[in-house]
Amino acid sequence: MPYAKVLATGGRAPDRVVTNDFFNYLVEDADAWIFSRTGIRERRFAAENEATSDLATAAARNALAAGKIDPLELDCVIVATSTPDMILPATACMVQKNIGAANAFAFDMNAVCSSFVYAVDAADSFIRSGKYRKILVIGADTYSKVLDFQDKTTAPLFGDGAGAVILGATEEKKGILQTLIKSDGNGWELIQVPSSGSRKPVTAETIANRENTFKMAGKSVFVFATDVIPQIIETVTAKAGIKATDLDHIIPHQANVRIIDFISKKTGIAKEKFLLNLDRYGNTAAASVGLALDENLRNGTIKEGQLVLIMGFGGGLSWGGLLIQF
Repeated sequence: MPYAKVLATGGRAPDRVVTNDFFNYLVEDADAWIFSRTGIRERRFAAENEATSDLATAAARNALAAGKIDPLELDCVIVATSTPDMILPATACMVQKNIGAANAFAFDMNAVCSSFVYAVDAADSFIRSGKYRKILVIGADTYSKVLDFQDKTTAPLFGDGAGAVILGATEEKKGILQTLIKSDGNGWELIQVPSSGSRKPVTAETIANRENTFKMAGKSVFVFATDVIPQIIETVTAKAGIKATDLDHIIPHQANVRIIDFISKKTGIAKEKFLLNLDRYGNTAAASVGLALDENLRNGTIKEGQLVLIMGFGGGLSWGGLLIQF
């Protein structure tokens, strides 16, 4: 049975840098207020004419270039996102056209901030089945397009970006060794955009009430995250027959540094093992894990042979983990 090996990665963040001072209209001394609560100093916002597919396309091209891979070699393109260009068609089909992946099939996957982990798990299953050999997965989101900029509890948290990975079949026992994906629909109401689909279509009234913007019950989500992250670590490492201390690095969803501080203390895993870029990008939703993975492969932090646990958690509620040997 083949394994799915990481062949290449790519990332893309918008050019516009938005520092915490941007939110001074919401709270006095926004930089100190936001940083003390989240660990975020700045984030990137997409331009007015820049969509999720644009960032996803750029990240994909960077991955293809890094791996010297012809897009015609790709069997499948998956875009993991909860902020697609439009409700239909799939953003992945737009990316497929943009990069010239004419031999691939393409679709989107939405598990909110867990989307990238879900999509990589699906790609791993496709490759392990033997039906497909090379798959591009892109986590991409533009949350600046759906934020309520009058809500100081959510607006400063998010940024835009895209992170891509190309997986290829190998007979070596390396690449993705174990995966875990889970969800609990009982918590779906904690993270939502209320007026955005068939339940409550967008109208002038819902726009006036800001129901077409992102809503999150922050304290409840914090409790959820600090509960499931240790479960991810324990379950994935146990399935792989290793201990958490055997991990070289952990790439968590980049949501809030206070979550990581709590998890480090709760599990005894040194904070230095958690690879973070939250201070520079904020929470980029489905893009966060892919962006951090690409960054740490390119700067040499992640080295060949190392074991890395990648984790996501978010709306749905959803969560998951991937154990990868590089």
